[in-house]
Amino acid sequence: MSEDAVMDLLSSNILFILLAFLLVLVVFKAVKIVPQSEQHVVERFGKLHSVLAPGINMIVPFLDKIAHRISILERQLPTASQDAITKDNVLVQVDSSVFYRIVQPEKTVYRIRDIDGAIATTVAGIVRAEMGKMDLDEVQSNRAQLITTIKDSVEDAVDNWGIEVTRAEILDVNLDQATRDAMLQQLNAERARRAQVTEAEGRKRAVELNADAELYAAEQIAKARRIAADAEAYATSVVAQAIADNGLEAAQYQVALKQVEALNALGASPSSSTILVPASALEAFGNAFAMLKGRK
Repeated sequence: MSEDAVMDLLSSNILFILLAFLLVLVVFKAVKIVPQSEQHVVERFGKLHSVLAPGINMIVPFLDKIAHRISILERQLPTASQDAITKDNVLVQVDSSVFYRIVQPEKTVYRIRDIDGAIATTVAGIVRAEMGKMDLDEVQSNRAQLITTIKDSVEDAVDNWGIEVTRAEILDVNLDQATRDAMLQQLNAERARRAQVTEAEGRKRAVELNADAELYAAEQIAKARRIAADAEAYATSVVAQAIADNGLEAAQYQVALKQVEALNALGASPSSSTILVPASALEAFGNAFAMLKGRK
């Protein structure tokens, strides 16, 4: 083989190798694989061209370039402390934090430089504004409502930055020592007042219970007396009816019978050997015996 033929063959091989290398380079430059947790911003001649979603993407080699690789994972701002004054003029220190994620990277990279600093400043201003609308007691009792309000306000403020605020937190509300001492004194006074009220209510309840007990006892005594009176009236009516039905003789007979029974019981008593009976009583007993004898 001549020297010219060798040179032609070598040139052809070099050209083939160069073309193959160029093809590999073009494919490498054109095919871009974006991780699941990222989005890539593509520029063409220094201007925004497109945003690559996670997965396999194609770009124009040597014309397009990936200018920004943006993580779309949720982020947390460092805990920030800011002073605020409540509606009732109490100075408090609020510890807050915000969670967010980037949903439109083209807005984030071209509209704001320091996204974390911008969100932190926005949160501080909104927290101060919202705290100024509420009394200290409302801040302590309505913390969930305050957090929701802050989240919605921050989300509206950062909407042009391609940010989604996923959560806002009020970690703590701290008071200065003088306010704490005043609140402690107020709390102790309130506890003492509640104790006095409870004690007074207890005494009042005891008096009411005693009065109820006395009223109940009086009602029971009155009821017993009424029952006894009803029984006595009933017995009297029975006796009266018996006299009306059998005449006066039946009543006299019952009286005589009782007198004789009483005399027999008196004579049968072991402690009495001599019985002194008045003459009038003897006459009455005699009449009783006569009546009993006549009845037999």
